[in-house]
Amino acid sequence: MPPLSAIRVFEAAGRHENFSRAADELGMTQAAVSYQVRQLEDRVGRPLFVRDKGRVRLTDMGRRLLPAVSSAFSGIADAFAALRVEDEDVLTINTFATIGGTVLSTRIGRFQLQYPDLAVRISINDTPIDFGLGGTDVAIRGGDGNWPGLRADFLFRQHYTPICTPAFLERQPISRPEDLLGAERLGPNDTLWAQWFASLDIEAPPPRPGIVMDSQLHEASAALSGFGIAMMTPLFWRSDLESGRLVQPLPHLLLHPSSLWLVHPEARVGVRKIERFREWLHAELVADHDAAPAEVWERP
Repeated sequence: MPPLSAIRVFEAAGRHENFSRAADELGMTQAAVSYQVRQLEDRVGRPLFVRDKGRVRLTDMGRRLLPAVSSAFSGIADAFAALRVEDEDVLTINTFATIGGTVLSTRIGRFQLQYPDLAVRISINDTPIDFGLGGTDVAIRGGDGNWPGLRADFLFRQHYTPICTPAFLERQPISRPEDLLGAERLGPNDTLWAQWFASLDIEAPPPRPGIVMDSQLHEASAALSGFGIAMMTPLFWRSDLESGRLVQPLPHLLLHPSSLWLVHPEARVGVRKIERFREWLHAELVADHDAAPAEVWERP
């Protein structure tokens, strides 16, 4: 296979049948074009151009070769253009299961209506995404917001409180925190329960067997089925709480040191699809401010 650089020069020179115009197109000198063409001719063992009084024209061999070479370069250009279009028009969001299955899945349609030219792909992964692997535009990540190389937009403090169904509350009345010590708690040995009790100066009960779920999304499903009371984030279940399908029997919130952040590589600041999603998400959360105490929206 001859060097690709020489083939590229031949394609431009053959298309123009002029070394000077090819040099201008490729940002090279005429001498460099002539040298690359000569190298290619030496490689194939046949002349590709006839040089006559400062002008050039393709030989028969050159004319047979040019269409195939031009078609190949056109195909390469089309392939990269398709990648560029996909990168511009498809927004890939990585997030963990709970927020992906609540806040995003129930609202992302509004973003799509606002920006119909952008397609959206939501990727669910509970482990931090490596942006260096490509394929992800933005992610929602929990932590302190300090990730070198990433722009991190604060969304809200992670917060939790016991939540259950009205039917469960009828079977197991809960009017004070101590009532939860004997209640059927989902994930009873989860550290969030211990932290919630400790924040009220209540000694947590000893570990015991119970239903353990992989995510808050699964715990909510079990709670909605009436199997127990779960430590959940009220903001994620706002519609269920407002409709009465779920209830928050006690007002006390556990404010976690960790917060949620929208993150993406600093090198991609200004990319249209990222900036539009960032603006849209912040606007959505502004509409939620009345649904949670002020401290939830304050950076720790």
